[in-house]
Amino acid sequence: MAITADVVKKLRDITGAGMMDCKKALTQANGDFAAAEKILKEMGLAAIAKRQDRATDNGRVFLKVQDNKAVMAELSCETDFVASNEQFQELGNAICAVALEKGYTEINDELVGMVNDLIAIIKENMALKTLCVYDLGQNEFASSYVHGDGALAVLVMFRADKAELFAQDSVKEFTNDCALHVAAFTPSYLNTEAVDEAYIKEQTDIFTVQAANLGKPAKVLEGIVKGKLNKHLSEICFLQQPFVKDDSMSVEKKAAEIGKAAGGKLEIFNYAFLRAGAASCSN
Repeated sequence: MAITADVVKKLRDITGAGMMDCKKALTQANGDFAAAEKILKEMGLAAIAKRQDRATDNGRVFLKVQDNKAVMAELSCETDFVASNEQFQELGNAICAVALEKGYTEINDELVGMVNDLIAIIKENMALKTLCVYDLGQNEFASSYVHGDGALAVLVMFRADKAELFAQDSVKEFTNDCALHVAAFTPSYLNTEAVDEAYIKEQTDIFTVQAANLGKPAKVLEGIVKGKLNKHLSEICFLQQPFVKDDSMSVEKKAAEIGKAAGGKLEIFNYAFLRAGAASCSN
């Protein structure tokens, strides 16, 4: 079989390999197209093995919400040039789509294989470092936000007493603002109840030592310590933080206000964010 430029181009279009690699594979396969595809795949796997020790300090995070599930993924690579590559971004979105479609909750061979396929084409090491999946129940909704360059992905999960609430413009705007709020403040906890008791004790001890130097009566010092602790918790707990669009009330109280005005009940029951390079979802 003659190895024409058209045949080489056809193999390149199918495999994504370079023109020279396609020509070499066709020559080695004596023009057998299927055999050349196999050779290119083998060449790609060998190249992947050689690249696996290269550091992947750049990358992006990806997010997708569909029906009753939401997924966030972190895909890393060697250079910021590849992180902005269209194929790299398509891969991250495809990984999220496949995970949702097939119900995957953790990284597996199929998803790693998708990454390896692109490594063989782009010839730069990549890794799927994080995959976080969240289930949504009846009358639940997740707002989402990805910072422009894929540095940060945010999910905020809401529950209402009736699904129609999420169709109202005021609720839509609020849910979107909450995702922006998390992106801006990246809270450490959902609410005060979620804070570890050991952490609260540690902070209380610190504030007690600080207050002791004020020379106030014991009951006054107790109130000062309590005030400091409450202020600290309002800074690190999402629902207790002043709402980004109305700092006169907390996020929790704003959610209640918005829900009541819309004719129902609205609450935030979970949130999560994934930062490129963090290797884990925070919530």
